[in-house]
Amino acid sequence: MAIILRPVSALCANADIAQDETSSIKERNPMTAALPPSDRTRIRRVADNASYERTTLHAIIDDAYLCHVAFADSSGTHCIPTACWREGEHLYIHGSNGGRLVKLLVKGTQACVTITHLDALVLARTAFNHTMNYRSAMIYGSFEKVEDEAHRRATMDVFMDKIAPGRQHEARRGNDKEFAATTILRIALDEAACKVRNDGPHDEPEEMGVAAWAGILPFRVQRLAPVRDAQCDIAAPHYVANWVSAAA
Repeated sequence: MAIILRPVSALCANADIAQDETSSIKERNPMTAALPPSDRTRIRRVADNASYERTTLHAIIDDAYLCHVAFADSSGTHCIPTACWREGEHLYIHGSNGGRLVKLLVKGTQACVTITHLDALVLARTAFNHTMNYRSAMIYGSFEKVEDEAHRRATMDVFMDKIAPGRQHEARRGNDKEFAATTILRIALDEAACKVRNDGPHDEPEEMGVAAWAGILPFRVQRLAPVRDAQCDIAAPHYVANWVSAAA
């Protein structure tokens, strides 16, 4: 039996039901102030789920290990998954100097970065009212290459710390050859929008008598027990020993 899901993205400027969120944006500290929506980021479809708050954007990025970077070139449109991390008001990625993604982005190619966390399936009484609970973000703009060598090495330490806090003090740091073959890019979080849903099903009053179970089927990312490499005889550091309990 097919389940029809109400779309959850709808972060594009061509969607209908426009609403003006600009009036709700107040002057705040630049690091926490809401982002004024642009023509590309203004959410028009189910605008009640929109958020332009930097704190929401930061939380969605910080909870992600992967993002998807969309761009276009002469051969078409592409969307590539890659590891990501945040420092301040920038999202960072890295890649091989010879990779298509890197070679295009260093030229200033316009890109769209997306992150989505799926939190639940929402089962309604009617097929077309089924939806999902989610936290999503879209970031528009162009990437810039991180040129300063000290910055390059420091931000890779930040990336290692995101993977496992304290890891950068134990693993061998990248050497000159590895850094020479790697490009680190960042995109400003100046043009971005989030869309978040955390609610149950919404059915019309006349549908409440339908004899179908309604509610949510939650998801969560579950940490499992670490698996030691067969050739590793080193005692597990705290971030490995506490890998499961830290998520509780």
